[in-house]
Amino acid sequence: MILWFTVVTIAVSLIAAVVCALYAAKKSGPNDYTLGAMLLVAVLLLVQIVISIVAPMTGNHALGDPLEFWMYLIVAFIMPIGAGFWALIDRTRWANLVLAVIGLAVAVMTYRMWVIWAIGA
Repeated sequence: MILWFTVVTIAVSLIAAVVCALYAAKKSGPNDYTLGAMLLVAVLLLVQIVISIVAPMTGNHALGDPLEFWMYLIVAFIMPIGAGFWALIDRTRWANLVLAVIGLAVAVMTYRMWVIWAIGA
């Protein structure tokens, strides 16, 4: 993993979570801002998948368990997509709350992926 890209992914995930939580607090349904924020998080995770495939070829190997890393990455990638579909079906404010929780979860999972890759713990 690349540290600066990890920081960007965590920051965008947290900002997306705050945006979604604010719209949920306003009792607003999902809109372009909340769904777009989750789409941006999913795109960043897709780029992370590409980085994680290429990195070992350039000598940047994971120090921790590769299986654990890939399971975190795959689940983290699926979660915003699933929450986005949820928000398209359930057009209530609760969908925004689900998107906010997913944003927080992706931030935590991304940090854990970095720990597995860089520290090996």
